Amino acid sequence: MRIYADNAATTKMSKTAIDAMLPYFDKIYGNPSSLNTTGQIAAEELSLARNKIASLIGAEAREIYFTSGGSEADNQAILSAAKNGLKKNKKHIVSTKFEHHAVLHTLKKLERQGFEITLVDVNEDGIVKAEDVAKAIREDTALVTVMFANNEIGTIQPIGEIGKICREKGVVFHTDAVQAAGHLKIDVNELQVDMLSVSAHKFHGPKGVGFLYCRRGVILSSLIEGGAQERNKRAGTENLAGVWGMCAAMSEAVENIDKNAEILLPLRQKLIDGLSQIPHSKINGDLKKRLPGNVNVCFEGIEGESLLLLLDEKGIEASSGSACTSGSLDPSHVLLSIGLPHDVAHGSLRLTITEENTEEEIDYIIKSVAEVVAYLREISPVWEELTTGKREFIL
Repeated sequence: MRIYADNAATTKMSKTAIDAMLPYFDKIYGNPSSLNTTGQIAAEELSLARNKIASLIGAEAREIYFTSGGSEADNQAILSAAKNGLKKNKKHIVSTKFEHHAVLHTLKKLERQGFEITLVDVNEDGIVKAEDVAKAIREDTALVTVMFANNEIGTIQPIGEIGKICREKGVVFHTDAVQAAGHLKIDVNELQVDMLSVSAHKFHGPKGVGFLYCRRGVILSSLIEGGAQERNKRAGTENLAGVWGMCAAMSEAVENIDKNAEILLPLRQKLIDGLSQIPHSKINGDLKKRLPGNVNVCFEGIEGESLLLLLDEKGIEASSGSACTSGSLDPSHVLLSIGLPHDVAHGSLRLTITEENTEEEIDYIIKSVAEVVAYLREISPVWEELTTGKREFIL
């Protein structure tokens, strides 16, 4: 038995998305920028997809810019807002301590260029307070960027409240919605966001394609030069097959949000209840305000890497945090931001399931995790020190 429980890293493409892409490989294969008939047919198809994507989030078609994924969209949004702010002598940006590295590394880059970055603290429950964001905003704030749902612990942020604050203060607001899109309802007008990033492979679409929503009136700068594609904002021939795969996957996901949540919530609760029975463990993040398929847990006295490898031997595929930092030996910055000490953060496990997972699989995961944790603790010198009183338990 193999159980895939790493859907926050990437999802399996749906048959709907695959079928939607096929015509664009050998039938509608033109370059949308070409003036010939084949090219213009492709251009019409690109326009149809843009309109469909826009309708799924309450946007206008001209506010949708296709990208290679969430990281590019994050970079373009943040760097554009910074450039716009610079023109008005605004060199301050507000974000949070547990953003995805696509955001944090871009902010570091801007910091080296003279921008001042304020990273708002995250509560122990993994949720940022809107009032803390409001307090951090200054007269020279060019941008606020706060993720919609955290990629590691799955907690959902008060984006609507933050959007309202930013709109009242006249500050551009961006949200990284990579983990939220397709899993939570999104209406950019209700949320009052100015820019929003999405990546297709997080909701059963293809890898290498995403989009940036940029509200009309916000000036967007190009990251990639060399062509007039995407209304002169993103050079490079559009990935028409990928765009339609994304469009089909997102349409299906949005249509089934409530249905999928009904399937996932009991499975998630069963997983939380079962893993919570393991002594000296802790579920990370608010138990309710989190993505339907996310469970993140720490076990004291073990290393997350060993846990993952042994679970993989048992056929369970999971992760210890963001797939973008899986090669790092440092503990998760997300877990540290919510107050977990290094020793505990090292023993983390992220399980992200979909509506395709079954109750039997959840039972097997709980049983296997308990067995592996027990085994690792038996051979752990740290666990021996904890159980003999040489160290104090934290959890």
